[in-house]
Amino acid sequence: MREKGNLHPGVEQLKEQLNKGKISRREFLRYATLLGLSVTAAGQIAGLAFPRKAAAAVKRGGVFKVAAPVHKVTHPAQFSWIAPSNQLRQVAEYLTYTDADNVTHPYLLENWQASDDLKTWTLNLRKGIKHNNGDEFNADDVVFTMNQWLNKDVGSSMLGLLEAYLDATGIEKVNDYQVTLHLKTPEIAIPEHLFHYPALVLNHRTFEGDFIKAPHGTGPFTLETYNEGERAVLKARNDYWKKGADGQMPYLDGVEFIDMGTEMPPQIAAIQAGEIDLIDFGDISATEAFAALKDDKRVNIYPATTNQTRILRMRVDMKPWSDNRVRTALKLCQHREKILALAYFGEGMLGQDVHVSPKHPEYCPIDTPKYDPEKAKELLKAAGYPSGLDVNLAVGSGWKEIVRYAEILKQDAAAAGFRINIQTMPNSQYWEKWTEVDLGITTWAHRPIGTMVPNLAYVGDAEGKPVAWNETRWVDAEFSKLLKEANGTLDIEKRRKIFCQLEKIQQERGSIGNAFWINVWTIAGKRVEGVAAHPSQYLSMDKIWLNA
Repeated sequence: MREKGNLHPGVEQLKEQLNKGKISRREFLRYATLLGLSVTAAGQIAGLAFPRKAAAAVKRGGVFKVAAPVHKVTHPAQFSWIAPSNQLRQVAEYLTYTDADNVTHPYLLENWQASDDLKTWTLNLRKGIKHNNGDEFNADDVVFTMNQWLNKDVGSSMLGLLEAYLDATGIEKVNDYQVTLHLKTPEIAIPEHLFHYPALVLNHRTFEGDFIKAPHGTGPFTLETYNEGERAVLKARNDYWKKGADGQMPYLDGVEFIDMGTEMPPQIAAIQAGEIDLIDFGDISATEAFAALKDDKRVNIYPATTNQTRILRMRVDMKPWSDNRVRTALKLCQHREKILALAYFGEGMLGQDVHVSPKHPEYCPIDTPKYDPEKAKELLKAAGYPSGLDVNLAVGSGWKEIVRYAEILKQDAAAAGFRINIQTMPNSQYWEKWTEVDLGITTWAHRPIGTMVPNLAYVGDAEGKPVAWNETRWVDAEFSKLLKEANGTLDIEKRRKIFCQLEKIQQERGSIGNAFWINVWTIAGKRVEGVAAHPSQYLSMDKIWLNA
């Protein structure tokens, strides 16, 4: 990464903003590293000290057992769930890694450089890394993987994330260990986009569309067994490229992911009995387990503040949600304080019907809409529904807070004339139709920067059609234009001004309601060491060890 003698000019701008108190040291660190400065150098400029931690005396061996859904998977770029990424990220890996503090680091990359105009990005790969079948990791893997992301037939959410600024002609293999991206428009968040959870790097020699059939990657484990709905079994490699404090990683002999369904009592009992070591809450609700285990001495609970939310989403291409008055009416029926308190123990922040969190660096403070069923009733009448409206609301039963959200909304929206029929279904069934139902509540994972989800979910492709993860089909020309401008704006103050407009547009004529943003918890048995809470609920097994 660039050091102090070769700074991107944007770093000087950030330093000036830091000195004037316009951004925090952490914000400086986040953006300076995106521009290619190492964490150490950025920390020195910001006056941040990173004390060296004493190496722990690890114990090697043992099998780490995790309760987690084992979904049907084929192509990693098609992931719509966190759980399979947590399983297969142990086998294949990412070019970058965004940590729990939202700072992005090189991973399979040695470093990167961004041009002054943010339109040319040079990615320098680590040398000497091998896939678990002995093939060498090189630039051909990166080019192949990126072309998979940009292939419309694959249908990856990566396409929606990248298409506005990159196409296949802009990916250049310079040599075996260097790839240059030539962007159509400036983009600041390239390193963070490379850690989007479907962005696992593939082995170009063996991948033919189904990773389970050829599970070759650079990760610390090999995939021994993968049975949908049952279990995934991983075995430690003895030639993994990363080294720990006392030598070769990983420390574990293996990892076993056990599908115990979505009902929480059996999983709570299993972790209390020591039959499992951790519950993966990436795709299931943690509220029941948190309530049962928060005072249990047999487990450790690691909290994290996140930009995760549960989105009340409406298909704007289907009646009655094509009428913004109806959408606004339903959003006004959210009693946000009540929903957060009853559905999630108050463990989070209130939402404002925009998919930008108060914790995002670009967030522009915006008023939180009040619960107003009378105004909602007037809007329904004006939209042609003087006698109210019958609607179906689809929710996954495995997310207890989403079910509770729906129940509270049903009760509180009745006064406005909404007669809501809640349609519960297993989470897996909801994921099969999440982009198709006209009204539903979808869980959206943490993203470190405010532009990422809008690019994934609220824009169109090059032809103007909604991108793959645009579950509401909402494409607004003004919103899209401003978002494109924000993507290429480095100055945080200027980005925030753009977001003031973006948030206002989405709140006033958008397709979503969001009552709250959530905190998350990682819950592990007492014998587990080296586990850490990540706001995206990602699990990395290379540093975990068992003390008994």
